[in-house]
Amino acid sequence: MGVPRVYCSCGVCTEARTSGANRRFRSSALLHTSVGTLLIDCGPEWRTQMEHYGLRSLEHVLITHAHFDHIAGLPEWADACRYSHMKGHVYAPADVLTQLRTMFPWLENQLDYHDCSGSMVWGEWVVRPWKVCHGKNGFSYAYRFDKHTDQPYHFAYCSDAINLNEEEKAPLFGLQLLIIGTNFYKEESAIETRSVYDMTEALELLQETKPEHTIFTHMSHGVDVLEQYGLPVSVVMARTGMILELE
Repeated sequence: MGVPRVYCSCGVCTEARTSGANRRFRSSALLHTSVGTLLIDCGPEWRTQMEHYGLRSLEHVLITHAHFDHIAGLPEWADACRYSHMKGHVYAPADVLTQLRTMFPWLENQLDYHDCSGSMVWGEWVVRPWKVCHGKNGFSYAYRFDKHTDQPYHFAYCSDAINLNEEEKAPLFGLQLLIIGTNFYKEESAIETRSVYDMTEALELLQETKPEHTIFTHMSHGVDVLEQYGLPVSVVMARTGMILELE
């Protein structure tokens, strides 16, 4: 729901309304490459995010799954494409594209859909999706990005996952960077009602998969970025507008 939550006056939401360290949009990332930019997920704050970075056009979006917080910006982006007399390009596995057609049947007037169920190449990156457990919400897709150049780099974007089995964990090994969703530091709700790792569970996953660096994203108002939580030095919490160099 982003932070602050409109109905909430907890300490984190109150801080987000004042100094703003905890002000958070729905999770997404923009990958800049030699062949252009690729947005990962297009949530309801898409227009605000574009304005924040001074961007006036966008051509390519990669979608993890068809939940509101990851796709609600698509209609507004499609309208922007219409007024700009351009076509946008959406990349996702086939079942996600089918869901988008059901939810927003008019979008293909302005957006071209591309099935990346197997893999896709984006500049120097090979991008591979794989299905991951999303708890009570069914499943999502995570993406692994591999750059096989004289300076190889491997990272994964896994925003919505919990209780991964051995097959689902396999692409998380051998990474320089893992970006993974953690709604809370410690979530007390019953496991069958949950859909995303908390930080304590994610730290256990990191002990097994051993990425060099990790960023916790998809954080609710249950996380205060001004707290330390005793995280390892290789783990940081995402901040709105964070910029990383992948090298």
